[in-house]
Amino acid sequence: SSDDGPVLANRYALITGGSSGIGLASAIHLASDGARVTIMGRNIERLAAAQTVMSELGFGVNVTAGDVADETAVQTAVNAASGPDGRLDIVVMSAGTGTLGPLVDTGLEAWRSILDSNLTGAFLTLKHGAAAMLAHNGVDGGAFVAVSSIASTLTHRMMGPYCVSKAGLDMLVRTAADELGGAQIRVNGVAPSLVPTELTAPIASDPETLGEYHQNIPLGRIGTVDDVARVIRFLAGPESGWVTGQILPVDGGHTLRRGPYAADMAKAFFGATVDPRIL
Repeated sequence: SSDDGPVLANRYALITGGSSGIGLASAIHLASDGARVTIMGRNIERLAAAQTVMSELGFGVNVTAGDVADETAVQTAVNAASGPDGRLDIVVMSAGTGTLGPLVDTGLEAWRSILDSNLTGAFLTLKHGAAAMLAHNGVDGGAFVAVSSIASTLTHRMMGPYCVSKAGLDMLVRTAADELGGAQIRVNGVAPSLVPTELTAPIASDPETLGEYHQNIPLGRIGTVDDVARVIRFLAGPESGWVTGQILPVDGGHTLRRGPYAADMAKAFFGATVDPRIL
């Protein structure tokens, strides 16, 4: 907080994928600095649970149910998150999904659904969030923060669609930052290594995979949602006012080494159907 009250007071924020994991942690960090937060998610029960978590911490939060790959739902979420005068100051794009399997064994539907959630959903959120900022924020601009991954730059075998979607997301961030800078709208991203969440539970609970991460992270531990949410809060606020178009690795140094590969898990999962030369 500053002398004038909380640093994000009267700032309106939308967080997609906000009902759990990094999204929910970000909602808490933004709200604790005074932001008026709306979280979007697909599941009404999980949104209600997130609302309970936040109210127990003393924070009010709005919720809006919908899929980021549905343009109408995104427009509704942007409207729900905006202030009475239509302004929207902060957008955190945390909705995402993934799957495990070799590219040669990936179905078209699985491919499309990951690209839809991770890349098209971010595009739609950016498109409508930026339109609201351009219409209502004047010289104040705004800030977007996308949740990317170290998988955007380090290969992760058996996670091809996810890697491709996150690489696309990084370029979306950079292009949007270049286009929107004149309106003082900043666009950045964070690229975490492994952080235990509902999405990553199958990976984080496998001892072989966990060992692969520990081996490739100089700081010797996997992350927490708060490790990532603190950096998202920095990129969303005035402290990063001269930072745009950047993807900040939040990875314990993981990108200094190589992507993880759990050979035994891959063989156990896919050995019966996939050519052994690619496992």
